[in-house]
Amino acid sequence: MLDFKSNGMKYTLFIGLFLITSSIKANAQDYQTRIVQDRQEKAISLSKSKFGPLPADQVKFLDYFPVDKAYRVTADVTLLLGEETFKMPTYDGTSNPYKRYAILNFTLNNKPYQLTVYQSAALFQNPQYKNHLFLPFLDLTNGQESYSGGRYIDLATTDIIGGKATIDFNAAYNPYCAYSNGYRCPVPPQENILETKIMAGEKAFHKQKNERPVDIQAGQNFSQEDLAIINQGSQTDQLRVLQITDQKDLSILTTTSSDLKYNDPSIPILEKRMLITVQDPAHAGVGIAAPQVGINKNLIVVQRFDKEGEPFESYINPKIIWRSNFTRKGVEGCLSIPDRREEVLRSYTIRLQHINKDGKIIEENIEGFTAVIFQHEVDHLYGILYPDRIEQAEKEEFEPLSDKMEFYIKPNTIRP
Repeated sequence: MLDFKSNGMKYTLFIGLFLITSSIKANAQDYQTRIVQDRQEKAISLSKSKFGPLPADQVKFLDYFPVDKAYRVTADVTLLLGEETFKMPTYDGTSNPYKRYAILNFTLNNKPYQLTVYQSAALFQNPQYKNHLFLPFLDLTNGQESYSGGRYIDLATTDIIGGKATIDFNAAYNPYCAYSNGYRCPVPPQENILETKIMAGEKAFHKQKNERPVDIQAGQNFSQEDLAIINQGSQTDQLRVLQITDQKDLSILTTTSSDLKYNDPSIPILEKRMLITVQDPAHAGVGIAAPQVGINKNLIVVQRFDKEGEPFESYINPKIIWRSNFTRKGVEGCLSIPDRREEVLRSYTIRLQHINKDGKIIEENIEGFTAVIFQHEVDHLYGILYPDRIEQAEKEEFEPLSDKMEFYIKPNTIRP
């Protein structure tokens, strides 16, 4: 048994305890300071562009839970090998390609939990983001203290050391969709729902959502490769339609396209040739997207069955900014998917946004079969094919309404 009776020993012990306590407090303060600084930097980055998700005068409304080290946990990491790429749905009705990267098992408030961390198939191609990992999650605070659509945490492959990684829920942040409509924010998968309240990280944004401003100057001109396709042969010749049965074609068809400069001088030529292609009597269609002819730019040609004369019209940088929860099931085919026709669920009504040839932003509501065509063609711009929609619908629940309503239309009227 040790006896600390001497004054010198007591003083030494006191100094030792004081230094340890001071060190712990300093570390805690340093940690809290770092989290606060990270939040301040995020606020600046959100509002630095006039086309960003949050106007500068709304930064003051960002809100956070108090920093709590109890929500900084160490997880056991199980790497997932040989995982297939899958489409993670987004809140705008599209999807992004991801791979499941690892399982994270951790304890929080003396209870075990599990989350899956993902790797973006698109970002992985960029050397700057090749180590980036994405951790989306939902918890019992969503829709109350925190944003209803869930929150995200950024990790890196280099954070995994010795089979372990730190998950810091104090760093959880809201997707852009929390502040503004018009963004493609991934929906946290079912496997990442935590049956507990995560009282850490960013809180809900309690102001009315903004509408994402459109930067009409952000589009790109056609590349040299694009122009080679556009100008190959005669302007009255059909373009070759890419097929999913060809691996090189499939790679183009599943790539996200980029916005186009609305005044690019080659647009009229491409529009004309796409129209000739979609009206081919041997393989007639009701719509076609630029990726289907090998050009990853946001341009589509659609037949408007909801207009007099059922004309074909072209649309530059089309975006579906709203989709009804009321859906319809109908048979679809695709010029790029030979010998297949299947039933697909689509929203009955959509709101379309596009840029006209004068650089003006146009919005309109579209319904019925014409809305289906737009959804099909806009999907092509995001690398989404209609079989992806069938697969997605199989994972969701829908209530049939056939016993509750019937549709009628007067004779000789334009069908929606």
